[in-house]
Amino acid sequence: MVKWYTVYMNSHENQPKHPHIKIVRHVVPDHIDTPATPKKDSFHKVSQTVSSKLGSPMAFALAVLLIVLWITSGPFFGFSDTWQLIINTTTTIVTFLMVFAIQNTQNRDAKAMQLKLNELINSSRSARTEFVDIEDLNDTELDLLQGQFKDIHDKIRDQSANKKG
Repeated sequence: MVKWYTVYMNSHENQPKHPHIKIVRHVVPDHIDTPATPKKDSFHKVSQTVSSKLGSPMAFALAVLLIVLWITSGPFFGFSDTWQLIINTTTTIVTFLMVFAIQNTQNRDAKAMQLKLNELINSSRSARTEFVDIEDLNDTELDLLQGQFKDIHDKIRDQSANKKG
């Protein structure tokens, strides 16, 4: 028996935006235990939001404005060491925190992209449509799919070895 997990467009809302369109997330074989409720991935949500918002033109304009304000405040503070320390400390802290948010987002995107490519290679005639929104899966679901592709690869390798031997 196979369980089909489905998600409608705009799944965060109670009513689907397009009720006639159904996106199938993935197939879960019965032999794999899945939690009744998916693990909450709050760090992913926060890092994705931070990366999205801070990568916008508005955030860039705000950063430029803050730098201009800092530069123009220099004469009022006599271009002191404290005045310089303010911008150095601020940019260091922001950069340090952004590294983690961006890296989390990039790691998940890379894993999802690899799985999409695996699907295209696996099904040369047509790719499964449930891979359309794979970037939105949580880490547990991505790991589950990765395990499925490892099983497929092992079967193909075994079949190839049997043909040669």
